Amino acid sequence: MLILAIDTALDACAAAVLDTGTSKLIAMESLAMKRGHAEALMPLIARVMKEAGLPFAALDRIAATTGPGSFTGLRVGLSAARGIGLAAAKPVVGLTTLSAYAAPIVSEGGEEPVISAIDARHDHVYFQVVGGNGGSLVRPKVAPIAEALEAASFGAPHIVGNAANILAERWPKDAPPPIKVDNAPAPDISWVAWLGAAVNPATAPAKPYYLRAPDAKPSDVKPFDVKPSEAKPSESKPSQDADGTQSAAS
Repeated sequence: MLILAIDTALDACAAAVLDTGTSKLIAMESLAMKRGHAEALMPLIARVMKEAGLPFAALDRIAATTGPGSFTGLRVGLSAARGIGLAAAKPVVGLTTLSAYAAPIVSEGGEEPVISAIDARHDHVYFQVVGGNGGSLVRPKVAPIAEALEAASFGAPHIVGNAANILAERWPKDAPPPIKVDNAPAPDISWVAWLGAAVNPATAPAKPYYLRAPDAKPSDVKPFDVKPSEAKPSESKPSQDADGTQSAAS
């Protein structure tokens, strides 16, 4: 199976082509960046496909990270993946950044729990905890750092993610210290590809994976209580907005 993997969720713009038949990464490129994914991604994908010596039609599947991550970055990668999939008539799958962080550690077959953690700011992290066999111990969530540190109850962990150092620096002094701390700015694109090959397209949609509730809330201001008999015809006449849509005049 030939997989094109794409990751723009965090502080990297990356793509790779994996051949699962030979277990080889045919081509790969990853650029460290906090901004500018939209301008960098398509040229980067073009270079990767050229290096692989393949047309998009030769691919079997496209995989992209779905988050948690940057609001804009996620859309850049997912839009590109869906566009390529549509043009080449290939399935597109999504996988979380938390699972992509954990995958290479779980593959080593250790017994220690694995904490994947991403900085959510404001003293919060996105995190999940899995056992050495990949079984879920704490499902993906966003929580205060203090809550994430309760994972110390599972034993000395391997912590990975761009918030790994944050957790390690505040690790409870009365708990076994982390076995290893990998503060990686983004997941390894090769593991994004391997997970993309492993997931079921029917259960792994390529759409943003949100853990934080929307910041916007319904307004508490009630609309003016105007009786139908008091309204004049001129007050409900539609006006033309700047974008050409119709809206009721106030």
